[in-house]
Amino acid sequence: MQKGLPVKWTTKDYAWQIKLPGIGHSSPIVWEDNVIVTSASQKGAQRFIECYSAATGKPVWSKTLGGETHPKHALNSYASATPVTDGKRVFASWGDNDEFFMMAHDLKNGKELWRTQLGVSLSDDGHGTAVSPVLFEDLVIILNEHDTSLGYIAALDQATGKVRWKLDRKINKMTYSTPILVEYGGQTQLINACLDDGLMGLDPRSGKILWTTPNTYTLRTVAMPVYWQGHVFGSCGGGGKGKLMTAVKLGGKGKVTETHVAWERRRSLPYVPTPIAYGDHLYLWLDNGIVVCVDAKTGAEQWNERVGRGDFSSSPVCIDGKIYCSSRTGEFTVIKASPKYELLGRSELGESTHATPAVSNGRLFLRGFRTLYCLEAK
Repeated sequence: MQKGLPVKWTTKDYAWQIKLPGIGHSSPIVWEDNVIVTSASQKGAQRFIECYSAATGKPVWSKTLGGETHPKHALNSYASATPVTDGKRVFASWGDNDEFFMMAHDLKNGKELWRTQLGVSLSDDGHGTAVSPVLFEDLVIILNEHDTSLGYIAALDQATGKVRWKLDRKINKMTYSTPILVEYGGQTQLINACLDDGLMGLDPRSGKILWTTPNTYTLRTVAMPVYWQGHVFGSCGGGGKGKLMTAVKLGGKGKVTETHVAWERRRSLPYVPTPIAYGDHLYLWLDNGIVVCVDAKTGAEQWNERVGRGDFSSSPVCIDGKIYCSSRTGEFTVIKASPKYELLGRSELGESTHATPAVSNGRLFLRGFRTLYCLEAK
C-alpha cells in the first residue's frame, strides 16, 4: 500500500516535471523505474510515445509516429488511449478515420517491434477514439466498437502482433469504455459495457460471449466497468451526465437481465469518470464535481456532497484510503474513502488535465495537457 503521499501540495513540491512534446489525455503508466506516456501534436499530424526515469524525470527514449488530423470531440485528444506494458514491451493503440492499429515497442530502448493494422474507427458523431488496450496472458486485447460500420473486439499475440481472435461487433453508439478483467469462480472474464448488450462477459482466451444484459443501456458508455465481490457495475449516459448504472451479479450464462441485475440507479451518476470501489462502498465522482457514496451491495445512498469545483473528465484513484481526483482545470481534490464524508485537501496542478494519475513506489504521477509531474511520499 502506498503511504505518505500528500493530500495538499504546491507546484514547489513536485520532485520533477517534464514538458511533453505534444498534448494528450492518456494516463501515464509505470514499470519499475520507467514511466511511459503518449501525446500528439495539436492537429494530430504527429504522435509521440516517450519513456522517462520515474526517479528523476530524465528522458530514456522517445519515438515519433506519423498521423493525420481527423474530427474529434472538443474534450477529446489525439492521444487519449493509455498504453500498457508487460515489463518487456509497451503496447499502444492509435486510431483515426483512415486507420486503426496496435503497435509494440521494446521497453528498454523504444524500438518498434511490430505494428498491426486493424479495421478503422468511425463515428457518426466524430468524437475520435479513446479505448485503451488490455493485457491477458500472452494476448493484448483491444475494443473498437463504433457506430458507422462493423466494429470488433480483437486479441493479438503480444510477441508477434498476429490476430489470435476477432469478434465482430455492430452496435448503435460508439463505445468509449475500456473493458476490465475479472477473476470469478475459477474463470477469468473480460467485462465490457456497451450499448445494445449492456454489461457483458467474454472469455478472453477465445472471444466467446458468456453472458449479456441486453435492453438495459440505451446511451453511450464511457466510464469503465468496476468489480466488487462478485458483482460488476457499469453505466451509460450522455450530455455530461450518467443516466443509468446497473449492478450485475456474476455467475449467469446467456441473457441475464431478468435474473442477475442486483440493482439499478438512475440519478446522480458519472458519465466520464470511472467509479471507485473501496471497502463495502462505491464512490461515484460525477462530471460536475458532486460525489455520491453508495452501498455496493444494495445501491443505497450514504452521502451526496459537492466536493470538487468545475467539471471533471479524469477518473479518481484511491491511495491509502484517500480518493484523489482532478477537475479539467487542474484542481485536485482529496477526500476520505469513508461512508462519512470528509474533505482532506485541495491543490492546483498548474495546468488543465483530463488524465487519471498513476501511483507506484511512493510516487504519484500527474499528467497535464502538456506536462508530466511527479510527487513523492514524505
